[in-house]
Amino acid sequence: MKMNETIPLVFVGEKVTKTLRYSREDIALFARLSGDENPLHTDAAVAQRARFGEIIASGQHTSAHLMGMLATYFSRNDDGIRREMLCLNMNFAFKNPVFADQDILLQWRVASVEPKEKLQGILVHLDGTASVGHGKPALIARGTILVKELVA
Repeated sequence: MKMNETIPLVFVGEKVTKTLRYSREDIALFARLSGDENPLHTDAAVAQRARFGEIIASGQHTSAHLMGMLATYFSRNDDGIRREMLCLNMNFAFKNPVFADQDILLQWRVASVEPKEKLQGILVHLDGTASVGHGKPALIARGTILVKELVA
């Protein structure tokens, strides 16, 4: 889909990826800042007695990173197009825990685009994942965003 005549604003199949890793301190800090008082995120003794046996990241920790990736990528202007992005809908399914000190591969893929003249932009439907280990899904996501070209 083109708003600009030479560079596509968003295209089907476009991918956004990032790899990150949480430390135990990152997990505890995010839980505290987000108001999540579940001791599975902060208390090693409680976490050891629980289902997974160690500290786990909160679901919103990873989902926040996924949403942040979208906001950063779809509001960029590194290709000469100034974009604006608005998050319209996000759904997350939590499949497996995310532990400290493991690589997490975050990825979004543009599943479809839908021009919306009334909104002066493009509805972008996305499929996302956060995988740990050797591709084991920790989180599956679907989302819809609005992307517009900013005209000076």
